[in-house]
Order: sequence, then C-alpha cells, then structure tokens
Amino acid sequence: MGILYVIATPIGNLEDLSPRALRILRDVSLIAAEDTRHTAKLLTHFDIHTPSTSYYEHNKLSKLDSILDQLTRGDVALVSDGGFPGISDPGYELIRAAIAHGVAVSPIPGASALLVALVASGLPTDSFVYLGFLPRKSSDRSRLLEENKGDARTLICFETPHRLIESLEDMQKVFGDRQIAVCREMTKLYEEIFRGLISAAITHFSQSEVRGEITLVIAGRSPEAQETWSEDRVRSALQQLINDGTERKEAAKDVAAQSGWERRAVYKIATEL
Repeated sequence: MGILYVIATPIGNLEDLSPRALRILRDVSLIAAEDTRHTAKLLTHFDIHTPSTSYYEHNKLSKLDSILDQLTRGDVALVSDGGFPGISDPGYELIRAAIAHGVAVSPIPGASALLVALVASGLPTDSFVYLGFLPRKSSDRSRLLEENKGDARTLICFETPHRLIESLEDMQKVFGDRQIAVCREMTKLYEEIFRGLISAAITHFSQSEVRGEITLVIAGRSPEAQETWSEDRVRSALQQLINDGTERKEAAKDVAAQSGWERRAVYKIATEL
C-alpha cells in the first residue's frame, strides 16, 4: 500500500517549494493535481517528469477510484493550484477516502494563503475562523456574515477581485466599520497588504481596477460591542412595550436601538404580535 502525500505548493513565489516537496514530487508514481496545466508549469520549472492526472471539483467522483487503485501500487502526491490541498477544494474528499481505505496520509508543509494573510494582518492570531470563499450573491454573503457577526475571533475568507468592493460594502453593513487586512497577490511581485477600517478599504480599492488573488482578514467582534439579543428576547421586549400602549413602530425603534437588530427586522416581528 502506498502513501498519499498532501503537498503544499507555492501560492506565488516558486522559491517557497521545499526540498522535501521536490524530492517527493519526483519519487511518487502519480501526481493528482487540481489543474494539470497549472501544475505542469511548476513541474517544468523544476524539471520533474512524474505523470499527473486531474482531480478537481467536477471530476472528483469519477477519478476517486482510479487514484485509490494507484495507491495500492505506489505513492501518490496530491497538489492544488497553490497552497495546501484540502482547503476550499475537493482534496479533503480524497484524503478522507484514502484514510477509510487504510492508506497512510502524510502532509508536506508549505505555503497556505489563509495563514500567510493571517500572520501578516496584524490582527489577533490566537483564535480564528476560516469562512472559505464568500458566496457570490449579496444576499447569501450577508447571511453568512450575519451568522458570524457576534464571533470575537478573527475572520478569514477568500474573495475574487471583481466582487471585492461589493463584499466590503456588505461587511460594513453587517459588521460596522471594523479593522480589516486586505491581502492581495501574497508572495508575488505586486504583493499588497492594506490594513485599516473597512470604509477606508472601500475607498482605497475603488480608485483603480483590482487584480490578483485576495484574502480578507477581519477583526472579530470587540468585547465592547453591543450584545445582540436573541429573537425571544426581542419578542418579549416588544410585547411588553405594546402591552404598555406603545405603538408598534415606536416599539420597534426602541428595541432595535437596544438589541443590535436592524429596525426593519424588529418591526416585522412587531407586526406579528
């Protein structure tokens, strides 16, 4: 039985590929790559001639059995387009299947876009939450942000250049004006790290076309931030005010100011009472 090597590859600077990773890429019988064309450039640069096969989101089910079969005859390396496989890609499913089949899994450390951004952000690193790629639709994105609004831990997510401004605006609406680090093109020639308030980030990145891969690191809720009430507490407070003769509109306004809820959401509940 072979070994499945999970190899972190450079996120930009090819010098970040470790000697150990190079040796294993040369020695394995097969490389399972997220994009064989992208990986071919890496292999060509280091004069590596190991056979490769594609393994990505849309062919993961059809390729899984053949890769597991290859592992019965030799070692296989799993790589992504950059960073650690298994982080926001289907790599974890191959890893899970290999473990279930009794295959040894050996991680080969290296670059990780989320960790590179986190340590460079200047925000707390002792506890953090990784949200993955933000949803494309603003409504879905806002819902995800709302779910994590009250978390005191640092938040990390990926975003594409053409949706950056929209996502920053959604964050400002949901989080308020928190500290953020926008990390762009990390380890590459045009590496940029913007640190400041979300509002300042919107202004900065609105001035020119944004390009490259982006990781966002957002400060968690501060201890001084207003506690957000539960829905039951909101309902109870509204009911008390309405019972005391306060009009629903005024009751909603008062409760919204105290509860951390948006006034429209509170008023909707008030109309149901």
